[in-house]
Amino acid sequence: MTYALRQMVVFGCIAAFMPLPALAQSAPPAPPVTVAKPVVRDVVDSDEFIGRFEPVDEVSVRSRVGGYLQEIHFQDGALVKQGDLLFVIDQRPFVTALNQAKATLESAQSALVFADAQYKRTQSLASSGSQSAQTLDDRRREFDSAEANVRGAQAAADRASLDMEYTEIKAPLSGRIDRRLISAGNLVQTDQTVLTTIVSLDPIDFYFDVDERRLLNFADTARKLGKDLQQGGGGLDVSVTISDPTAKPFKGKLDFAENRVDNESGTIRLRARFPNPELVLQPGLFGRIQVEASNTYQAILVPDEAIGSDQNERVVYVVAEDGTVSTKPVRPGPRLYGYRVIREGLDGTETIIVNGLMRARPGAKITPQMTELPKERQDAPPETVGAENGQ
Repeated sequence: MTYALRQMVVFGCIAAFMPLPALAQSAPPAPPVTVAKPVVRDVVDSDEFIGRFEPVDEVSVRSRVGGYLQEIHFQDGALVKQGDLLFVIDQRPFVTALNQAKATLESAQSALVFADAQYKRTQSLASSGSQSAQTLDDRRREFDSAEANVRGAQAAADRASLDMEYTEIKAPLSGRIDRRLISAGNLVQTDQTVLTTIVSLDPIDFYFDVDERRLLNFADTARKLGKDLQQGGGGLDVSVTISDPTAKPFKGKLDFAENRVDNESGTIRLRARFPNPELVLQPGLFGRIQVEASNTYQAILVPDEAIGSDQNERVVYVVAEDGTVSTKPVRPGPRLYGYRVIREGLDGTETIIVNGLMRARPGAKITPQMTELPKERQDAPPETVGAENGQ
């Protein structure tokens, strides 16, 4: 008999005479795992779309008069208010034109005074027969001509004064200004040269595209509110999240939809408006908007970290009364109140593992540590890409 065989016989004999409790003590205990009942509550489903923020108002600042740019009165990227002075065109040619127009007006007014006196004198003489009717008609014509000259001179003076005013280019709206696109000393062409741009920031609009199927759903919801979707669907509440995972969702209202579906893409563009008092949201920023898409119904909610993967399907680990673990395939839906909606697979009475999936195996036993999930979760992790589709 070899040495190895003798050792096996010896250990076999020892095990045969070892008490049963000693053998049981050698098995590892069932690992502790946190379990809970799913949250069951009334919810309203929401559809999610990707879109982009755009300013409510945007303007390209141009000059209404031509000339050489003399002064710049803002800092690049600053916040400006409506009426703030931005640029000044060289005013000397316009001062000269204004003075000339005023002089022409004064001359016309003087000629009018003389023509009026001549007309009145001739009118008095004609009444006594000292002047002919022809002369009276000539004086009347001269008076009317002088009066017309005054109106023309006044219009020229007003135009010169307006051009003088246009040499000071002011902000047409409040918002954030871009950098200067032209330096002082350059020639500015009337209504052509873009000097800078200004965009409004508060409130701010969010544009996104929806497909025909969900368009009909939104339109039906709007009709039930007694409104048209094109007029904002009755101010339907929406929320948008940005790429910053620490930022809370921003609340706004749907306020416009285009009047036709795009023939090529089969989508229609909608707009929501958001207050932006802290100027966090910027034009051009991407976001994900959630729009209510159904009536109230009772949903089953579980934490995202309670959902595992088994090949190409999503599963939840269910714990029986004796602590045995099994898996149930589920179909996840959107995320609401910090949880994931389970569309199929659970009825809400199950006990599921919510923390410690790595310590659980199907068919094995665990030591359940019961906890109660809050109705709304504030510490939910950022959205997982593809979670809704089970990817």
